[in-house]
Amino acid sequence: TVEIPFVSSKHALIAKQVIDVDKELQPQAVKRELSVDGNKLIAKFDTLTVRLARLTVNAFLENVDLVVRTLETFGEDAENPPAVS
Repeated sequence: TVEIPFVSSKHALIAKQVIDVDKELQPQAVKRELSVDGNKLIAKFDTLTVRLARLTVNAFLENVDLVVRTLETFGEDAENPPAVS
C-alpha cells in the first residue's frame, strides 16, 4: 500500500482519475486498487513477485510525479480560465 498526500482532496481525486485510465499491462499478475481518502491518493498493489511489485510501484510513482508536475503547472489556470472578452 502506498499513500500519496496532495495539497487538496480535489488534486488527489484528479490524480486517481488520470492514473485509473491506464490499466495494468499484466492484469493476471498485478492487481491495483486506487482510492482517495481526504487529500491522500491510496494505491494497493498485489503482485506475484517482489520484482514485479518493484517495477509496478516505480511505474506508478512516475505517473504520480507527472500528475503532480502537471497540476503545479496548470492546476490553477485550469480551474480559473481567463475571462473571454
